[in-house]
Amino acid sequence: MSDNPKTPDAHGHKTSSAALILGAIGVVYGDIGTSPLYALKECFLGEHAPALTPDNVMGVLSLVFWSILMVVTLKYLIFIMKADNHGEGGILALFALTHKLTGDKGWLAKFALSAGLLGAALFYSDGIITPAISVLSAVEGLGVIAPKLETFILPTALVILILLFSIQHHGTELIGKFFGPIMCLWFLVLATLGVMNILKYPEILKALNPQYAVHFMQHDPLLSFLSLGAVVLTLTGAEALYADMGHFGRQPIRYAWFSFVMPALLLNYYGQGALLIQNPAAVQNPFYLLAPQWALIPLVILATLATVIASQAVITGAFSLTKQAVQLGFFPRVQIRHTSAKEIGQIYVPIVNWGLLIGVILLVILFKTSSGLAAAYGIAVTGTMVVTTLLAGIVMLKGWHWHWAKVSVLMVVFLVVDLAFFGANLHKIPSGGWLPLAMGVIIFTVLITWRQGKRLMAIRLAEIMPLTTDTAKLRHDITLHASGTAVFMTSNSKAVPNAFLHNIEHNKVLHERVVFLTLEVEDEPYLQVGERIEIQDLGSQFFRVISRYGFMEDPDVPTTLALCARLGLVFDLEKTSFFLSREIAIPTVRPGMALWREHLFSWMGRNAASPMEYFNIPTHRVVDLGCHLDI
Repeated sequence: MSDNPKTPDAHGHKTSSAALILGAIGVVYGDIGTSPLYALKECFLGEHAPALTPDNVMGVLSLVFWSILMVVTLKYLIFIMKADNHGEGGILALFALTHKLTGDKGWLAKFALSAGLLGAALFYSDGIITPAISVLSAVEGLGVIAPKLETFILPTALVILILLFSIQHHGTELIGKFFGPIMCLWFLVLATLGVMNILKYPEILKALNPQYAVHFMQHDPLLSFLSLGAVVLTLTGAEALYADMGHFGRQPIRYAWFSFVMPALLLNYYGQGALLIQNPAAVQNPFYLLAPQWALIPLVILATLATVIASQAVITGAFSLTKQAVQLGFFPRVQIRHTSAKEIGQIYVPIVNWGLLIGVILLVILFKTSSGLAAAYGIAVTGTMVVTTLLAGIVMLKGWHWHWAKVSVLMVVFLVVDLAFFGANLHKIPSGGWLPLAMGVIIFTVLITWRQGKRLMAIRLAEIMPLTTDTAKLRHDITLHASGTAVFMTSNSKAVPNAFLHNIEHNKVLHERVVFLTLEVEDEPYLQVGERIEIQDLGSQFFRVISRYGFMEDPDVPTTLALCARLGLVFDLEKTSFFLSREIAIPTVRPGMALWREHLFSWMGRNAASPMEYFNIPTHRVVDLGCHLDI
């Protein structure tokens, strides 16, 4: 995607850029923009929190500033966002790029695969934790307004979250236009509240000096190291800068950060620091106590809207990630609905939506407060950061052909920071950090099992009958011929579909024309029309057609057949029958995967979405044939 979208005239160009910047503020920065609700509070609460002294406040604020500068600004905005896959970002887009560079073989390819899937698994964990902690932290403002309202915090948060997930099937086309203005107002309020309190204690700005961070670390190395586990909460949402690059472009995201978002965040954090130095008792909720009493109710309402928007961005990100996972062969087909006729990227995935909702409700009930959830949050965020750094290093070395010494220096700098944050969160495992790790392991197992299971199935199918030009000789052995065209769908372009074999064995009939159709997904997000279709004439009216798609695109069989006409292979859909193979995996003790993983793969295969709907095949022209296959 271009950083500067082209429009017919200069005025149009400015309008388009402004709209992209506004959209980036509304979507990209929702997560990191709501961190002031809970991040600084967590730095001074908890078992390993430093004492609430002026020196410690200055030290923590210095760490916050330099962490944001190092991780968000330098790492993500300057370096990571350069590692785009034809304009697309995000953990699976980055994996697809590294896969294209490393291939399927070798330790580097295996490492990239494992790292990419682990990062994707942790992103799903983040997708469950973010709505829970964000909405809870906003609604906790009720307790600041009046202590009697504290009993309403939990049920109010649950109602908001249930409503949020319940309206997902409508899409964000209608309400999405309000995201940008609401988040702009939110960041203006953050900056205003911060400035109001900084003016009362201007000395707080001295904490911009890194010496305060160094002094804080030297005074008590262990305690200051553990405090990084809370400081990292100011960086939550950094991955969204990269993941949403395809929607808004690199430059609009950067402009929004440098000119508006980062100043607002820093002013608010430093305002909270000024408040804590003057009134240590405000540590119970320094964000809301920045505001005068009369502003609390509208501030709680605005904060709730901001956290809903932040949650929406994570939810839609999980939908997009699922679509990429299906396209890249890491997840079974699922029902994907498009919620906008204008924006192809606006989708709704029911199974993911309701799965996230169940997870979010369980988290809120289990942990009850934003402070309780903070322990679980850090592990998911820092784990994803480490994975992104490692994959980006492969791109720098293999894709950009940077000198290994230059790459090594950058990797050391970034990994020292990332691993420090990750290590500082490990002590939280017993108190909640186990949750994202457990979810990550489960999701990783599902993703890698599906990929390996599909490969085993492809090997077994190829063993039955390879696809060669000799296959066309079958026509001479079959005496019955049906009019029209038979299209046999197959995921393996080197094997004859089971549906074809069953049709020959049981019906003893061939159509006038037989086409073996394979839809393949490439490691690029989008493909040009000229790159999509490959046709091989096998003789005797047998054809093999391979249709290629990008991992951000929707495979569509009627569109594929229409494109074949350009290469001389014309289809009449009313005279075309589609034969689908439903291979049911039968777990066995033969070499392959562990038996329990084979059972998991078999269960996922049986519950996958119908290929008719997924590939947009006309239902009245489909013949569905199934078979059992030992793996």
